[in-house]
Amino acid sequence: MPPIRSQSSRNSTEQEGRILLAIQAFKNQEISSIREAARRFNTPEATLRRRLRSVQNRAISRANNHKLTETEEESLQKWILSIDSRGSAPRPSTVREMANLLLEKRGTTPVVSVGENWVTNYVRHPLLSSQFSKRYNYERAKCEDPKIITEWFNLIQKTILQFGIDPDDVYNFDETGFAMGLTAIAKVITRSEYYGRRALLQPGNREWVTVIECTNAAS
Repeated sequence: MPPIRSQSSRNSTEQEGRILLAIQAFKNQEISSIREAARRFNTPEATLRRRLRSVQNRAISRANNHKLTETEEESLQKWILSIDSRGSAPRPSTVREMANLLLEKRGTTPVVSVGENWVTNYVRHPLLSSQFSKRYNYERAKCEDPKIITEWFNLIQKTILQFGIDPDDVYNFDETGFAMGLTAIAKVITRSEYYGRRALLQPGNREWVTVIECTNAAS
């Protein structure tokens, strides 16, 4: 069921429409005075005068407390999505540093900066979200080609059929590792479409502690 506008919202929308019609009529000299335009279109005269002085409607204007312009926020969003697509979703502190860099590039004095909680409000954007990450080895990530995986399983199935291997003789062997000196979990800014922990690629040349498991296919 589609959302239903409240009565106050509908009234505001209708009034905005009348104001726009009054402005158009006055600028086209169809009505000679602002007072008469306000009367005919049933709009507050003071509001109509403000709008004729190019004061934008507050409901559609950008909030005064926005530190970045819309263009700057869009650029920051594209940067986040770009590095996230390469497996390196940025931490909130990194996003804040990038926002401050954009503000610094304006060349204004004094230099404006965003606050500690600015990123929390910024990631309310529909395309972004804040999630906890998990470390993911770069070499393993390179092996996530669906074509390669499918070919490997096809080869396994072919081998089982070719040699008549019994399920009791099929075992799965796997290992996982923990990188020494790396934090396993960190909060990052990533795409809102992702659920669960976001995988972060990491170099494969770290010292690892390895855990090995083996299980039978028939169990």
